[in-house]
This record gives sequence, structure tokens and C-alpha cells, in this order.
Amino acid sequence: MSEMKGKVDFVLLVSVTNANPNGDPLNGNRPRANMDGYGEISDVCIKRKIRNRLQDMGEQIFVQSDDRTDDGYGSLRDRAEGCAELKAEINKKKKANRELCARIACEKWIDVRSFGQVFAFKGTEVSLGVRGPVSIHQAVSVSPVEIINMQITKSVNSESGKEGKASDTMGTKPRIGFGLYKIMGSINVQLAEKTGFSQEDAELIKEALKTLFENDASSARPEGSMEVCRLYWWQHTEKTPQISTAKIHRSVRVVPTKENRKSFGDYKVELDELSCVKPEVYEFV
Repeated sequence: MSEMKGKVDFVLLVSVTNANPNGDPLNGNRPRANMDGYGEISDVCIKRKIRNRLQDMGEQIFVQSDDRTDDGYGSLRDRAEGCAELKAEINKKKKANRELCARIACEKWIDVRSFGQVFAFKGTEVSLGVRGPVSIHQAVSVSPVEIINMQITKSVNSESGKEGKASDTMGTKPRIGFGLYKIMGSINVQLAEKTGFSQEDAELIKEALKTLFENDASSARPEGSMEVCRLYWWQHTEKTPQISTAKIHRSVRVVPTKENRKSFGDYKVELDELSCVKPEVYEFV
């Protein structure tokens, strides 16, 4: 495993067509949107998808979804204790070496050395936090989105007797007609050195972003409704470049070309040239 060549910045453009990219559980699972009507996808949701893709690539993941567990463990505590080396050190209680615990966890699980993780379980005297080098913003749509509510009915009761509801019980299924979202992120070299995050790991993150929605289909996100359109990937040669991450992210500007936008082709993407670094550009549509 080789050390990071330099800091990484990236911008990912993804489209949503007749789907719910990230429902808000406190708002009837409606697609997330801010007060100005722009759609949002939480950073937690994006990291979940990256973890799933890394898992599909055969990498070991600590924070696994219940429906994707591949190691037989049903909780984070069970998975942590399933690592004999980590468990042995934690069992030393107050004498445990926290730096060694963090190093063991980072070596074993790619998502820990990428995003970081807090290890704090009830009944244990050892708690530690790992700060990861990969940071991701919440995604925001380029234009305001229209949230559409489809009325649906259930055709069967889930309970019998008085507890049951009529088979024609009404419900709603919210979705977005179309939206283009901008995902931004970075990989910090100083933190990568602490967790052991390598250049090879960065390439895996890049591949995960390219195929972010593979094996992610559901009723709310039918196959093909979520699409990666374009990836901009800046690999710097310095740990701390002279140009700021904010300026790099702003260098990708997306401008609508039509009033009623229904596809990625209804936008114009402009890229400002930066003297110090040029991005790798991956086009998918």
C-alpha cells in the first residue's frame, strides 16, 4: 500500500428521475428539500452508498447495513469483538492502548480508515474515536425540485381482525420528477497518514463514486432512476495545495439551458481552468 500522492478533491454530478433519492423520516419520507426548494441528499446517505459499493468490491466494512451483512454479525459491537486482536486490547480496560486499537480497526476496515468511526459500547471502559480523511458534503440540487405525491392503496391487510385496516387504505408515494445534484468531497493527506488510508484506497473511493448506484435499486429508487453523470477528480501533488478546496469545488458551475429541465442534457457544465491542477474528468452520459 502506497502513501497518498497528495490531497484529493472531487465533484460528482448525479441525476434523479422519478425517484426518491433520500427520504426524510420526520416528514413522511418525502424527498429532502431545503426552504428554498432545492433538493438535498445527506452526507450519511452518500457514505452508505459508498460503503455498499466498497463491500461489493470485496472490501471489509465495519458499518454494514442489516440487509447486507456478510460476516454473520448483527451489531457493531459484535463485529468489533469478532476481531480477536481488537477485542484482546479492549479487554485490558484502562490499560488498553487506544492508539493501537485505532490502528487495528483502521487496518481491518476500509470505511473506518476512510470516514472514521466512534467505538463506544455500553459496559466497556474503553472508548475511542477515529477521524477519517474522506469528507463529503451533503448534496444539493442545481435547481429547485418538484416533489410529486402519488396516491396509492394497499390490496391486502397486514393484520387480521380489529387491528387490521381495509384493503383500500390510502397512502402516498412521494418522488422527484427530475433533479440534478452536485456531490462534493475531499481526501485529507494528514488524516490519511494517521489512519493508514492509501493511494490505492483513494482509487477504490473513485471507483465507488463512478458506480454509486449499482445494486442500490428499491421501490423508491427503481433501477436506472439514479444515474452518475460526470465525475471531476483533482489529484494534487502537495499535502496542502495553495488553492483552496472551496475554490476548486466552485470551479464546476452548472447552468440550466431550459426552463423545464428533464435530463442532464438540459444543463451546461462550465469548468474554470485552474493554473495549479487539472481534473480527471469521467463522462457517463
